[in-house]
Amino acid sequence: MKIYTKTGDKGTTALFGGTRVPKDHIRIESYGTVDELNSYIGLIRDQEINPHYKNILIEIQDRLFTVGAILATPPEKEVMKNGELRLQKLVITESDIELLEKEIDTMEEALPPMTHFVLPGGHTTVSYCHISRCVCRRAERLAVHLDHNEAVAEIVIKYLNRLSDYLFVLARKLSNDLNAEEVKWIPRK
Repeated sequence: MKIYTKTGDKGTTALFGGTRVPKDHIRIESYGTVDELNSYIGLIRDQEINPHYKNILIEIQDRLFTVGAILATPPEKEVMKNGELRLQKLVITESDIELLEKEIDTMEEALPPMTHFVLPGGHTTVSYCHISRCVCRRAERLAVHLDHNEAVAEIVIKYLNRLSDYLFVLARKLSNDLNAEEVKWIPRK
């Protein structure tokens, strides 16, 4: 398989199922942002962090490939001729969301309660988490925007929402683990 196909040279790309759309189509923006998020999560995983977090991040990256595949498939192409779902094996489930929630709860038990917003930063690894969280929120906003035009599985939006929460708590936990200062945001008066 060649890396370059030249089929996108005029500013269009193919979705799963073959439908061609402009490269700036909201569906492309949506799954492209999920791909960007996946790359940033890989950057977190490449840091010197607890192996447990690395394993969870690999699971998340796998789920994000699934999210991307779901977003890359227009609703009219989801069902095959025999009536079976084309993406039958590519699903996000409630158990994927429950994993994130369990991880959030476990990390929060080991952290002091939040009393203020915190400024992103304090350590490079923590900053990567905050960047990932922001990209995740953008992916979520784009998926919601897409859903206004073409149906997006509700669980995809829910997963992205919970993932951004996970990334925020991971940033706090890594700040704690790395003895990085969490700078509170206290508005000027």
